[in-house]
Amino acid sequence: MSAGPARRSQRPPRFYFSLRSPYSYLAYRDLLTHHPQVAARLEWVPFFEPDQRSLAMLAEAGGSFPYTPMSRQKHHYILQDARRLATARGLSLTWPVDRDPVWEVPHLAYLAARRHGLGPAFIAQAARTRWEQGRDICDRKVVAEMATVLGLDGDELAGAAEDAVLRVEGVQALLAVDRDGVFGVPFFVHRRQKFWGVDRLPAFLEALGADPVRTEPPVDAGRLVTVPAPPGVDDGHAGGCG
Repeated sequence: MSAGPARRSQRPPRFYFSLRSPYSYLAYRDLLTHHPQVAARLEWVPFFEPDQRSLAMLAEAGGSFPYTPMSRQKHHYILQDARRLATARGLSLTWPVDRDPVWEVPHLAYLAARRHGLGPAFIAQAARTRWEQGRDICDRKVVAEMATVLGLDGDELAGAAEDAVLRVEGVQALLAVDRDGVFGVPFFVHRRQKFWGVDRLPAFLEALGADPVRTEPPVDAGRLVTVPAPPGVDDGHAGGCG
């Protein structure tokens, strides 16, 4: 008797993150600090605002991006709210100034680092550079410095936005954003359930069958995104940023 067609394999639970968003950074810290084993199970998908070239490629592939302009009032609220949430975690944010940012620069550099097995390390370095040092991670010179710290070729990562293959990979990530109905970050998906915002992380953990309160023991650091050392002496709600 035939067993019938094979069941389609389930996609792993997903974490849509942005190197731009303070809320994404805080969710990243919470995951890596308290739930490293869960972090190792997730599919990490970059979310970034596309430039005109990526937007045209995305439209040609049948996708769209959920962009909503942010009011000045909402921006000021996010500045206040992110600092409040960071302080509650014992963190101090050094707010960067983004001048005419092209978000493909750091996010496609992440994809380039991932080619070399250093995607997690790049996220950690980008988080440290942006949120602890307050530097512009859309500056190609800054990206080249980050690459050098990781032992990678600075020119390769700094020029990732000009790499045709990485452009296609970036558009694939944006298509995943579209398919999963992602409209801001951090955004978590498990099967049919979706969770938006750092304050929804406990509910996401419960959906995965993980204890949202209990801190897990550390696992092999090579499999995880390294947590940046604690600092020394967009559309959003309280915990979600577009």
